Amino acid sequence: MDGLVNTKPTKAVIYCRVSSKAQEVTGHGLESQETRCRQYAQAKGYDVAAVFPDTITGEGDFMKRPGMVALLSFLDSQPDERYVVIFDDLKRFARDRDFHFRLRDAFRQRDASVECLNFTFEDTPEGEFIETILAAQGQLERKQNGRQVAQKMKARMQNGYWIHNAPIGYRYQTQKGRGKVLIPNPPLDSIVKEGIEGFASGRFATQAEVMRFFDSFPEFPRNRHGQVVQQRVADVLTRPIYAGYICSERYGLNWLKAQHEPLISLETYDKVQKRREGAAYAPRRSNIGDDFALRGIATCACCDAPLRSSWSKGLTKYYAYYLCQTKGCKAYGKSIPRDKIEGEVGEIVKALTPTQSLITLTTQMFKDAWAMRSDQAKANIAAGKRRLASIEREIEQVLARIMDTNNDTVIRAYEDKLAKLEREKVKQSDILVNQMPGKGAFDKKLELALRFLANPWKLWETGHVQARRLVLKLAFGGPIAYCRNEGARTPKISIPFKMLGGISKGEFFYGADEKTRTSTGVTPQRPQRCASTIPPHPHA
Repeated sequence: MDGLVNTKPTKAVIYCRVSSKAQEVTGHGLESQETRCRQYAQAKGYDVAAVFPDTITGEGDFMKRPGMVALLSFLDSQPDERYVVIFDDLKRFARDRDFHFRLRDAFRQRDASVECLNFTFEDTPEGEFIETILAAQGQLERKQNGRQVAQKMKARMQNGYWIHNAPIGYRYQTQKGRGKVLIPNPPLDSIVKEGIEGFASGRFATQAEVMRFFDSFPEFPRNRHGQVVQQRVADVLTRPIYAGYICSERYGLNWLKAQHEPLISLETYDKVQKRREGAAYAPRRSNIGDDFALRGIATCACCDAPLRSSWSKGLTKYYAYYLCQTKGCKAYGKSIPRDKIEGEVGEIVKALTPTQSLITLTTQMFKDAWAMRSDQAKANIAAGKRRLASIEREIEQVLARIMDTNNDTVIRAYEDKLAKLEREKVKQSDILVNQMPGKGAFDKKLELALRFLANPWKLWETGHVQARRLVLKLAFGGPIAYCRNEGARTPKISIPFKMLGGISKGEFFYGADEKTRTSTGVTPQRPQRCASTIPPHPHA
């Protein structure tokens, strides 16, 4: 036994690396590297204790690679063991000259040796020189590859293709001859579109309301805490990508027309930015007006103040009321049942029904107005083309001035002016595209307009608060004064209904009979004041 030699095998660990997750999924880089390293270890008689894979480059810094950090921690946990670290290729070691030798020192400090399948490490001046050359070559290749990738990515963006992660509401689809292209991703595309347009129109008064809207959809992306945060909402509201344009500070690109389908118009995008730059709004509070169609529209006939709305608790249920809360007013604190006042206003809406002859006349008026608009659009297109040509000449002049100067301050000023001109060019181009209505647009819009004008009552009787408010907004030209004792005053009718009704002598009903007029409780002229004595409502 004394003559036997200790043949305990040397312990080894294997390190494998590919440059991205995509290579791990679509290729066999990690698997093939591990196989070759295990074959090498077996031929050398090494006992492989562990394998440490990586799927990122770390940009040359090995401490940014989770696998390499785990390998070094493994060696630190066993300071009494001496390991051999096996690499498939020198490029998997480190593709940066400085980091290469720092990693070599890290292994020496841990008493670990390094072996590579296609390179022999030698601790000699000649070996160190060759190693330095190969490490520098790897660094050069890495930087050249990075430059080529950046150039290709910029070129693709210049061609109108987005290259980064798909924005919320889009997804990538590979198309023949075009590569990966953004396409709308239902249902997120409609959610994002509604959120942006809602903020632009004022439906959502604040960004916080947009956030709550997005949060109401379980499918909307959230952070790791399961929340929709303000920053994500701000990104959605400020990205030109949703309007169909590409901007990139990294690649110096401003307002390039994109190849994908936009979710919103450029006009909507501009409205959003103006609203975000405007005055701040107070945080949202509970709005009881969501249950009252006339809130903010009905006013007290005695003092002209808007009627307030409230719910009153009875013995078995709650009751909805409007009331005046102006101190000193004769109607102060006197409540009006919601169904009563909204029912009377509904009768006024019901009476706004023109005759068939007026509908025919209106149709012809629409056609004449549409023809005038088409002629005006043609003139606007001609003027827009002239302005567009002028902008392009200005851009060429600015570019020429940039080429002729070496002053950095002047160059930055010209670049800012160039960005503004490019933005104006995009806006002008968008205006030209939208000047002429599309084929069939007239018939579609005419049908919608006449459908409402012919029977606004149909929309009112749905009972939806928002639908009723839309009817009131389109049918009347101002608030509706209401007296608790006498009913609604004569409201101001909007111009379309005035034209249809041929209002004269204080009448605004379209041929309604006396019974219909009486049932609405509307007086032809507004009195100077309410009756002096108004009995209080039992629930006031």
